[in-house]
Parts: sequence; C-alpha cells; structure tokens
Amino acid sequence: MTETKTDIALKEKKQKGVSKKKKNIINGIIHVYASFNNTIISISETNGNIICWSSSGKHGFKGSRKATPYAAQVATQYAVNIAKECGLQNAIVEIRGPGVGREASLRAIQVSGVNVSLVKDITYLPHNGCRPAKRRRV
Repeated sequence: MTETKTDIALKEKKQKGVSKKKKNIINGIIHVYASFNNTIISISETNGNIICWSSSGKHGFKGSRKATPYAAQVATQYAVNIAKECGLQNAIVEIRGPGVGREASLRAIQVSGVNVSLVKDITYLPHNGCRPAKRRRV
C-alpha cells in the first residue's frame, strides 16, 4: 500500500508533537464589560490582540447569579491568572457598562498582583437619545 503525501505529513506532525507557543506579553489592556445580566472580561495586548477571555456564564453561573459580584470576581481571577502565565505584569483597565460586576472585577484585578496604571470608564452615554414615536391621532 502506497502512502500519500498527506498521510506522510500527518505522521510527521504526530511525531513532532505540535505545541502552542507561549506568548510573553508584559503590558496589556483588561476590558471589563459589566451588563445587568453578565460580566465579560477580555485581556488583550496593547495593540488589541486578545490573549484570553472569561465570563460569568463560562464558569457555570446561570440566570440571575451571573449578574452577581462574586461571579464577576471568579471570572476575573480566571482570566488574570491565564494572562499572568503569558507574562502580563502591567495593565490598563477599561470598564464598560452599568452592572454590579464593575467594582468586584476591579478589586480582583488589584488583588491578583497585576500593576494597574490606569482605570478608564468607557461606558456609552446617550446624548439626546432616539427619535420619539410620531404623535398619536385619535
């Protein structure tokens, strides 16, 4: 039986043992999105490439428990630990949204040992809002 080129390539790949290259990022940005229903944490490089992410829902919290400060703290600790394995030491924190996970996630970041140089609130602010519906005629 003759082997094709793809079969040979697959065997070589198995023998080499493909391993993921460890990133070494010292400075990064921690994005915290705290909505009324969930808290999502994304950690990126300074140019915007995501290193890791986490959310309350990813850690088994369902329903109204996703919107608790404890769920936000658990999700933040997980994301920051993975980022620290990648070499993260200094970070800027950008917080967006009105949820209760804002303060808890910020506390979890500070306790984790990452140097926080700046905390920015980038929540969207409505300026005049949507156009109202037309006046009702009876």
